[in-house]
Amino acid sequence: MGKVPALTDGDVVVSESPAICIYLADRYSYGELAPKIDDPARGSYLRWMVFSTAVFEPAIYLSESQDPAAASGRGWGSRAAVLSTIEEGLASGPFLLGERFSAADVMLGSLLSIALFNRRIPDTSRALVEYERRLAARPSYERAAQATWASS
Repeated sequence: MGKVPALTDGDVVVSESPAICIYLADRYSYGELAPKIDDPARGSYLRWMVFSTAVFEPAIYLSESQDPAAASGRGWGSRAAVLSTIEEGLASGPFLLGERFSAADVMLGSLLSIALFNRRIPDTSRALVEYERRLAARPSYERAAQATWASS
């Protein structure tokens, strides 16, 4: 489909950001950035991976109406409900899997960071802003930002 991003790893080609994150975490960091198949955290991990682009992204970029009745017909619901769901997901720890940082934080965190930067969501949610700051303070985030963001 000529999609970006896309990843080629030997003979394997993967597109779609969550699929790329899942593939890389399973292939190169299985059990660390990706819970193993038999780990009870695997279900939550996969949920947040898919939630990132199937629920969060359309709610932020496609949903202008905040009417709950109008949102009930969409697969992602209202923007307020989506943001509240993330806040609830972060209640058990600093990351989506509680104390454990995972590739799901990379996936959702990247979209959250862009949405806050572009003012697609207000920076009034302390939980979301602090989560984004925790992610941005990670050394790997800083290295990636230095390598990919234009300096001013």
